[in-house]
Amino acid sequence: MPPKPKTKKPDLSKKLLAWYDVHRRVLPWRAPAGKRADPYRVWLSEIMLQQTTVQAVGNYYRKFLAKWPDVKSLADARQDEVLAAWAGLGYYARARNLHAAAKVVAHRMGGKFPATAESLRALPGVGAYTSGAIAAIAYDEKQAAMDANAERVIARLYAVVTPMPKAKPELHAHCSALVPERAGDFAQALMDLGSAICTPKRPACVNCPWTDECLARKRGIQEQLPVKAPKMARPLKRGAAFVARDKSGAVLLVQRPDKGLLASMLEPPLGPWTEDFPSPVKALKQAPFEAKWKRRPGIVRHGFTHFELETEVYVAEVSKRPKFKGDWIAAENLGEVALPTVMRKMVEHGLADDGPLFRSSPLLRSRKP
Repeated sequence: MPPKPKTKKPDLSKKLLAWYDVHRRVLPWRAPAGKRADPYRVWLSEIMLQQTTVQAVGNYYRKFLAKWPDVKSLADARQDEVLAAWAGLGYYARARNLHAAAKVVAHRMGGKFPATAESLRALPGVGAYTSGAIAAIAYDEKQAAMDANAERVIARLYAVVTPMPKAKPELHAHCSALVPERAGDFAQALMDLGSAICTPKRPACVNCPWTDECLARKRGIQEQLPVKAPKMARPLKRGAAFVARDKSGAVLLVQRPDKGLLASMLEPPLGPWTEDFPSPVKALKQAPFEAKWKRRPGIVRHGFTHFELETEVYVAEVSKRPKFKGDWIAAENLGEVALPTVMRKMVEHGLADDGPLFRSSPLLRSRKP
């Protein structure tokens, strides 16, 4: 009998790119089909997208681009301006690294971004994934850009059951073997496939260009992958915040230290964060100055990466600004300063139901995207 003809291995990359050419998302930072991506816009979007969703980033990206249309203008901005524009997006070290990297590119590299993943990693805030994504999307370097969406797609395609994050090297190796000449489109196609089709729950496998090759689908385990490591319990901390305002409605804010959690951001004066709330007597001793402090009913809750925080809020109105290091911010300007989400929650709680001046503040109208 004549030998059986060899079955041609399916070209997974071609299948995915054909799907992408029809279904690619329109995103504010994505270059039109056939156009070369702007490295500045790619870098800016990738930094913003770290640990954040596409939906949350859109408005921030547009605002940044309107204020700082190129890397030189961003490098010349003051750090407090950059932090204020970033406020609400979270993980504020990204904003500080963004500003530092802009200065490196503008002042040491002649305004031109490095063109390889290896050289991009020299920039502050640019790690393995981000450098690969920028190099692939902006320069078509053959890099496997593995965000959470891409990891999920590849884990299912090859039925990788190793728990995360141990599975990352295995997933990266699988993905690297697939990267074609159109490396940038391939990277974005993986992201789009994971976002629109290969979703965490109830993936639309019938619409997937890789449905015939997907090992997880064949085994009926697609929703179980990737396997996540068990979550660690986060400790709970508690404390008091002090929202003071003067007769004009201006609110006292102070700057946090330039290192550590929420570095250089603004906040109302705070007491220490401990296991228990301070008693009213202890809270008054923690207050920034003597005043008629009153505790607001209710608690402000906020989750950080490594712990949960609960805060009681004390408010006071002063007829004369006391001698205390800080800035008194007019109510109508509260939405324009570097006030992170957790601190904004505290100020909102302190100003709630205190008259139309405070309810009309941009800070009180805004909500995290």
